[in-house]
Amino acid sequence: MGHVGVLVSDPLLQSQFTQVELRGLKSKFLVTKRVKGTVTVGELPPLMGRLKGLNEVLTQEEISGILAESFPEAGREVEFEAFLRAYLDMQGRAAVKLGGMKNSLSFLKASTTTLLHTISESEKASYISHINNYLGEDPFLKKYLPLDSGTNDLFNLAKDGVLLCKLINVAVPGTIDERAINIRRVLNPWERNENHTLCLNSAKAIGCTVVNIGTQDLVEGRPHLVLGLISQIIKIQLLADLNLKKTPQLVELVDDRKDVEELVSLAPEKMLLKWMNHHLKKAGYEKTITNFSSDLKGGVAYAHLLNALAPEHYRPATLDTDDPDERAKMVLEHAEKINCKRYLSPKDIVEGSPNLNLAFVARIFHHRNGLSTDKKAISFAEMMLDDVQVSREERPFRLWINSLGIVTYVNNLFEDVRNGWVLLEVLDKVSPGSVAWKHTTKPPIKTPFRKVENCNQVIQIGKELKFSLVNLAGNDIVQGNKKLILAFLWQLMRFNILQLLKNLRCHSQGKEMTDADILNWANNKVKRTGRTSQMESFKDKNLSNGIFFLELLSSVEPRVVNWNLVTKGENDEEKKLNATYIISVARKLGCSIFLLPEDIMEVHQKMILTLTASIMYWSLQQSTAEPTANNGSELSNENAASQTITFLNENGMIMLERV
Repeated sequence: MGHVGVLVSDPLLQSQFTQVELRGLKSKFLVTKRVKGTVTVGELPPLMGRLKGLNEVLTQEEISGILAESFPEAGREVEFEAFLRAYLDMQGRAAVKLGGMKNSLSFLKASTTTLLHTISESEKASYISHINNYLGEDPFLKKYLPLDSGTNDLFNLAKDGVLLCKLINVAVPGTIDERAINIRRVLNPWERNENHTLCLNSAKAIGCTVVNIGTQDLVEGRPHLVLGLISQIIKIQLLADLNLKKTPQLVELVDDRKDVEELVSLAPEKMLLKWMNHHLKKAGYEKTITNFSSDLKGGVAYAHLLNALAPEHYRPATLDTDDPDERAKMVLEHAEKINCKRYLSPKDIVEGSPNLNLAFVARIFHHRNGLSTDKKAISFAEMMLDDVQVSREERPFRLWINSLGIVTYVNNLFEDVRNGWVLLEVLDKVSPGSVAWKHTTKPPIKTPFRKVENCNQVIQIGKELKFSLVNLAGNDIVQGNKKLILAFLWQLMRFNILQLLKNLRCHSQGKEMTDADILNWANNKVKRTGRTSQMESFKDKNLSNGIFFLELLSSVEPRVVNWNLVTKGENDEEKKLNATYIISVARKLGCSIFLLPEDIMEVHQKMILTLTASIMYWSLQQSTAEPTANNGSELSNENAASQTITFLNENGMIMLERV
């Protein structure tokens, strides 16, 4: 169930890696060991030469030379922990070769001295204050709250997963069906792991990036990873209203229709900066704020902003003082008078803490946005918005793309794909090596021709992958044709799903996976449990009550469904309860899905296929990882299964290496 942790005897050594990284490294190490019988120093250079962070920096000859410094005998056997230490040493050498630590991996590592993952005590205190404020009355958590920011209570409480799941529901209400959370005072390891699996899959479903976090990291309560996840969840909550759908008054920030189109595509953080600069300009502040750190140091911009939004509490002394600490203190006192609770201290303003400044500005926006209620302007903004169905269809693709761990984060799907770069990144993830990067142009792209060139390559790769692209050209993507973009993305997502299933179906021997294979698998799985539910197709209206999917989930893991919570699904209310429960139970198992309860209730064919395929993928993954436990009904070639090693790649996706 979920992801088994890799334990290292040296805690300091273990602390230098996430569980995702450890699983990937161990799987590669074991592949070499199984082929050769042992791993020797002489076998490390080709192995290390393929590892992330080294393959583009050090040659195998350089790696051999570095290893010889510590291991002069090439035939000496190397254990896994010695391999990890050697890898850390290589990373340090690679960083030096690149010209310093600024070019090293995203998580700073070294083979010496102390723990390098540091946390901000100010951020920790602010997040704890947020948790105490929003979850203080929760029926289960109130006996543990309020938390003390001077202790490690936060990290200890986070270890069972309940707190993180409930925090996700505060950020985006209804994301997790709380009936699926294992809530008891003392949880066993199985239940704890289920909660964290539910948490991570749900975090992805609201837009968090979790590619470097595994369930074991959360079970261990690793501070920098727990705080990093909490920071993302809280940020999503605070920025939820910074779009024209939730706050159409934001149209006041622009002057004409073209600007409104650009406003629709702005990321929430950019929208917040635009809102802040709008009021600062009206207040006579001449500088433009471009970030939430250096531009806000000293509190002068805050003083002008609050004077504009809450003039009744204006104090000339705030701008008259030359002492930044004193000014910052008065800024926070001004904010308190409009019931804007603190997210930061005067010191954080003076030092320019980016995360806390963003949170503070967002709180000011929520309490006093200072925008007009011009009915005509609001009506115009609402005309610019997508219809409900298009918005529903856009959401799962956007979240799926962001879950892949590509470099670019997608905020507005239809706008962000128009230069082709995001689609090329996705194609390179789902079909490695398919993109001819020499013939691409990286953003920002000012020349329209270059955008078309990128998109033409996207279409060409799609044709090579046998997508149906009869009416789609590169220019359609550049022009933002929503219908055609959605059609392409569906085929891309479906290709990814079928490829993953094909990789796990050892008996397929390279045979392409089809929609019919998924349908037949699901029906046979339920039938073997003695139940009578079946689905005729992925658009079978009988699926709307959710019973079939609950029976399917129960067939792949009998203990995961609590049938006392299942309704008959005879009306919309009962159907929604079942649909919400299905999604959370599937995520609790380990399925990475992005659909909404309405997609099940309305039997949205594409989303029903992805749900079924995700459950199938999880089930086959268990059978492949534990071939002795399966009776051959799912995988016809047990010997083939026993010759594979399951691991998570850097994107958190299950992969296989055959040995």
